Amino acid sequence: MFRYFKGSLVFTLICLALAVAYGWSRFGTVSGTLELVWIVVVLSILEISLSFDNAVVNAIVLKNMSEIWQRRFLTWGMLFAVFGMRIAFPLIIVAVAAGLGPIEAIGLSLNQPQQYEAVVSSAHVGIAGFGGAFLALVGMRFFFDQEKDVHWIHWIEVQLSAVSTIRSVEIAVLLLSLYGISLSLESHEALVFLVAGILGTVTFIAVEAVGTLLEIHEAKQAAAGIVVRSGLGGFLYLNVLDASFSFDGVIGAFALSNNMVIIALGLSIGAMFVRSMTIMLVQRGTLDHYRFLEHGAFWAIIALAAIMLASARYAIPETFTGLIGATLIVASLAWSVRYRNNHGSAPDAEPGASGGD
Repeated sequence: MFRYFKGSLVFTLICLALAVAYGWSRFGTVSGTLELVWIVVVLSILEISLSFDNAVVNAIVLKNMSEIWQRRFLTWGMLFAVFGMRIAFPLIIVAVAAGLGPIEAIGLSLNQPQQYEAVVSSAHVGIAGFGGAFLALVGMRFFFDQEKDVHWIHWIEVQLSAVSTIRSVEIAVLLLSLYGISLSLESHEALVFLVAGILGTVTFIAVEAVGTLLEIHEAKQAAAGIVVRSGLGGFLYLNVLDASFSFDGVIGAFALSNNMVIIALGLSIGAMFVRSMTIMLVQRGTLDHYRFLEHGAFWAIIALAAIMLASARYAIPETFTGLIGATLIVASLAWSVRYRNNHGSAPDAEPGASGGD
């Protein structure tokens, strides 16, 4: 197992060394430096604990990609996760919301962290609308599938599969949900929420479209006898999905610190471990041995999406969000183990004997 996390451990040591250097330059005392390093450690632990469902869903997509694209997700994708979502994303929010240039936004984050935090937090309604909409479609697309014949929570999933005969029904459900939540918001926030939700929906459709076009292109190449080992569509989908998962984590990190450097270091360590966990799940074939683990992960996505959308109106603790996801994952794992004990480990065993029956 160590080989899967060797890179993450090295990355962690580098980040902690940077935290020590930054803490010493900022405070010049051992106690101040240790306090800063401790916050980085806590942030990384929280990111890891809240993102296990993210790792499972990533593994579901990644297992169908070639090995080279799996490595690219761990390397190139890490650049996007760290520099894109943990550093650039909050700075872009500040720059747009406060009407600042990129240099001024960086200066604000380093010199006036309280104001920086306030500006980022003020954008939460838009972030909740965009991220919640994208994740909701990811989750619903898994269950609104008429060809799906393996069910965990049987009495719900069978109905969702049957309803999926109506084309784009999941988009209709999402748009009605967005509209219903917007009615509880102030007029200016409602507009921001709806626009962000629509953009999240369009982003999901666009990523799906890119993936479909690439699959068509690769199928034509394969038919012509050309060896195809591309996974660009899945790579793009994974990074957008990963970004949507990280929205709340970035905002929630301000509960522990409003310093951009500390947040970036802590969340980056967590993001690296999530990626290593994803690779481990794929290469060890974990998903093939636990029949309902995918179901638990996608129910966790739907729960996270619902919480994100509701957070536009209500303050919901990050701890609660993490517990919901972890509970669903653990429950689906337990049902999978019970199923294996009763029916064996064959992946194509009788679907009607699912844990929900």
